[in-house]
Amino acid sequence: MAILSVDNLSLSFGGLSVLNDISFSVNPGEIFAIIGPNGAGKTSILNCIGGFYKPSAGRISFDGKDITRTSPDRRAARGLARTFQNIALFRGMTVLDNIKLGAHAHLKTGLLRALAYWGPAHREEMTLREQVEQDVIDFLEIEAIRKQAVGSLAYGLQKRVELARALAMHPKVLLMDEPVAGMNAEETEDMARFVLDIQEERDITVVLIEHDMNVIMDISDRVMVVNFGQKIAEGTPDEVQSHPEVIKAYLGQKKD
Repeated sequence: MAILSVDNLSLSFGGLSVLNDISFSVNPGEIFAIIGPNGAGKTSILNCIGGFYKPSAGRISFDGKDITRTSPDRRAARGLARTFQNIALFRGMTVLDNIKLGAHAHLKTGLLRALAYWGPAHREEMTLREQVEQDVIDFLEIEAIRKQAVGSLAYGLQKRVELARALAMHPKVLLMDEPVAGMNAEETEDMARFVLDIQEERDITVVLIEHDMNVIMDISDRVMVVNFGQKIAEGTPDEVQSHPEVIKAYLGQKKD
């Protein structure tokens, strides 16, 4: 059974149609890529899945449950995590504190005890810190910068910290919006390796948007192509890159 299903998804802003009747499913443990030209509607799909946009029509199911009308925080608590195209971190906070925020959706301490920060609240926070340091920081090889302010880090490291915060949520499905955008070759290679490790070692399903076709073709199990808000192809990387509609969308219609 698919861990994530999108059925007949449509999205409009006023009279502008952004997505039109898009359907696809993602299998547990796979890397599913969404590609398409700029403005095709890729990020809008992730925003609908994550709960930031309310679809005009259609249904979204996650882990066997309909989440179409579920709030973003409840989706996160159920195991749906997200990274963003534009880095969304607290620049004045340390790397460790930014990452810890990702796990707060799973904390059980009540409001009053959390405000007082005593007893169970303190113990839970210390346990969380230990888990983050051992499980996430070591995994992404950022131990050396864990006490640094995020705003002082190079761009590639900030992207890695944002990924760490998402992993701290213990997701079942990780949504990634252009994870290697703006990175140099070495940073891109590192991020691609981490995505593969997330899939293989942690059995986390990954849904990603990316413009780097080398990365897409190297790490994806299946690829869906959208153009002008419509799905035009879906299949393996080899199938998609030779699809005539995909070639047309990226290269334009040839004149006779």
